[in-house]
Amino acid sequence: MGAPDNDKEPIIEFKDVHKSFGKNYVHKGINLAIYRGETIALIGGSGQGKTVLLKELTGLMYPDQGRVIVEGKDVTRMREKELLDIRKDVGFLFQGAALFDSLNVKENIAYSLREHFKLDNEEIERRVTEKLKLVGLGDPAVAKLMPEELSGGMKKRVGLARAIATDPKIIIYDEPTTGLDPTNVRRINNMIRYLQEKLGVTSIGVTHDMESIFEFADRIAMIWKGKIIGVGTVEEMRNSDDDIIREFIAGTLPMDDI
Repeated sequence: MGAPDNDKEPIIEFKDVHKSFGKNYVHKGINLAIYRGETIALIGGSGQGKTVLLKELTGLMYPDQGRVIVEGKDVTRMREKELLDIRKDVGFLFQGAALFDSLNVKENIAYSLREHFKLDNEEIERRVTEKLKLVGLGDPAVAKLMPEELSGGMKKRVGLARAIATDPKIIIYDEPTTGLDPTNVRRINNMIRYLQEKLGVTSIGVTHDMESIFEFADRIAMIWKGKIIGVGTVEEMRNSDDDIIREFIAGTLPMDDI
C-alpha cells in the first residue's frame, strides 16, 4: 500500500468542477486526479458533495461547469448510449448492499450480466460462482439463499460479488462498513484490499469510518466547502499542516465547523 505512480495517466480526472442546487454551491472548482489501480477515500462532512461527485463521474448528474474525464473520455459531453458503456466499467457497493428482495443470491449477482451483456447461461453461472468464491462465499448453498436469510456481513459480500460480476475497472464503495460488527468491518476492509490486488481495479471509497480508511486506502482526498483541500497518503493526511484536515481525521474538529 502506498502512493500511486503519478507518472501514469489518471484513469479519472475532475477538472474545475462546479455544481450548485439553487443557492447551495456544492462544488466550487473541484480538481482531483485518481490513478489506475489505487484505492482512494473521499472524506468530508455531510453535505460536502461526495455523493454528487460520484454521480458526476457516472453521468447520473452533470456539473454546471468543468469536465469529468474517465479513461480519456469527457463524461460531461456524452450521450446516454456512451454513458451506458462507461457505467459497465463501474461497479457499486451500496451502503445497504441494495439486494433485490425477490431474487436469490445467484439471481442478484447475475442481474447486471443479463441486463447489459449477451452471455449464455453457462457463462453467467461461471461468473457468479467465481465472484462468490472471490468474496469468500464459495459454498454452493449460499447461491440459493434469499436476502432475508443472510447476515449483514454476508449481504455486504454478496453486494460486493455483484459489484465485480461485470469485471469493472472501477469500484465505488458507499459506506461499505456501516452497520457491521468489528469482525465483519475487518473482513470487508481486507476484501477491498484483496480485490484491488487480485483484480487490479481502481477503488473509490466514501465513508466516515476513518479506521477503515486507514486500513484500505492508498490515498485520502478531503472535500471542504466546495473544493479539494488536501490529497495524500494516510500518513500525509494525518500529519497535514492544514488544521481542518488533521482535526477532521482525528475526530476533533468542532461540530460548528462540520
